Amino acid sequence: MPKLNRGAAVLRRSGLAGIAVTVFCGAGLLIAQGLGQAEDRYQHADYLASLALLNKGTQDAPTNFLIGRNYFMLGDWKQATAFLQKASEQQPANSEYMDWLGRVYGKRAATGNVLMAAGFAAKARDCFERAVELNPKNSDAVSDLFDYYLNAPGFMGGGYEKAVAISNRMAVIDPPEGYSEKAKLAQRRKEYAAAEANLRRAVAARPGEVGHLLALAKFLAEQGRTQESDEAFCSAEKLAPNAPRVWYERAGVLIQQKRELNEARSLLQKYLGAAITPDDPPKQEAMRLLKQAGGA
Repeated sequence: MPKLNRGAAVLRRSGLAGIAVTVFCGAGLLIAQGLGQAEDRYQHADYLASLALLNKGTQDAPTNFLIGRNYFMLGDWKQATAFLQKASEQQPANSEYMDWLGRVYGKRAATGNVLMAAGFAAKARDCFERAVELNPKNSDAVSDLFDYYLNAPGFMGGGYEKAVAISNRMAVIDPPEGYSEKAKLAQRRKEYAAAEANLRRAVAARPGEVGHLLALAKFLAEQGRTQESDEAFCSAEKLAPNAPRVWYERAGVLIQQKRELNEARSLLQKYLGAAITPDDPPKQEAMRLLKQAGGA
């Protein structure tokens, strides 16, 4: 009898096979439960608590992905790179993992040593392109690639025409987001009437989503159309009265315009005391704005 088969026979005769399966399944269940709890902490922006629930030495790709995202949100780019890279290597066909790896390389290009910026930027571009190749319908990856092409200089692989091509893809995948990207393209060329028209199309296409309305409010403020901006912010607050993002964005505009600073400080204090998500700006940014507004 071959050695492996003989070992299996011993397990069957002794009853150890059933115990082994039970232990294995139980361990898998515990990992899944721990990951679920850690994901819940992450979604509540409690990144340190999420990390405390996770095994840093794991070979489990979803766990490494969550660890990487936690470090990303904490601004620890090196650790985020290590774990997101590990997750991507473990599941190389996962578009979401590749997109997040591109994001952290982008952060390192923007915030790190200037001599290394070009190398990190190239890695970010490669990851975004690969993420879109892996899943052309991954709207987050398409959006990240659009932003890269629009903002990166030509020698780093950016370019306006490349951004236009990607925005056309987005228009098919997610029409409201496609309008938003068309607005950014128009703003880049100082075609403000076209930018506004596309922002309003985005709002109309998804009237229940506050994000596009906030983008319109900020655009109107930048154009010096204060009353219209205020009206858009009021509409956003009515649509989502308890959304911390509305308070943050409104405060940011008030501080930028150097008006109603008491209101801005009050909004930021509310934001700092609110439960936020990874989609909201970090509370460190709210604290920075609060200091800028003369708050404690």
